[in-house]
Amino acid sequence: MKRVTILSRLEKTGVVAVVRGATKEEALQASHAIIKGGMTGIELTFTVPQADEVIKELVAVYSKRADIVIGAGTVLDAVTARLAIMAGAEYIVSPSFDAQTAELCNLYQIPYLPGCMTITEVKEALKCGADIVKLFPGSAYGPSILSAFLAPMPQVSLMPTGGVNLENMADWFQAGAVTVGVGGDLLAPAAVGDFEKVTETARQYAAKLKEIKG
Repeated sequence: MKRVTILSRLEKTGVVAVVRGATKEEALQASHAIIKGGMTGIELTFTVPQADEVIKELVAVYSKRADIVIGAGTVLDAVTARLAIMAGAEYIVSPSFDAQTAELCNLYQIPYLPGCMTITEVKEALKCGADIVKLFPGSAYGPSILSAFLAPMPQVSLMPTGGVNLENMADWFQAGAVTVGVGGDLLAPAAVGDFEKVTETARQYAAKLKEIKG
């Protein structure tokens, strides 16, 4: 089943890079730099100009590498989700839950990862078939919140995003995260054109993940 295979690959990435950029070129270069550093999960956000074109290009370049999973982020509605899926996105991430987007992703057998902040939102997302719930923004809580969510809903898979960094990544996994989303410190050098620094930081994340997962 397509969706199960994608989910398995997505969980194996461990760390998903949330890629933003002022231009299409910046986002493309940043994505290549991240993959060069050994990270294999890319969430290309729709705040990037011509985001669908960036996704299409990345999918074309890395289609022969099963370890690399390219998805779309900051997807606010079903129209954008379909645009992303047609471009080749293998999963859809939203900052909030949207029922129509969930239905569309179910239709195309694409994992949907909506952003949730409360138990009520998590419950609604699960009812509509969300596969992994993005705990967003993670910075509003901290790792200890995961046990509070998992106590009444042990069946939920959580991906904290926002506020996850090299220093606290192990704490998030220890608290029960299936994977994490990172962006800020990883992407900051891209804004000034320092893609070598992006690769170097990606290497640190890949090494830290290996250390955590053993």
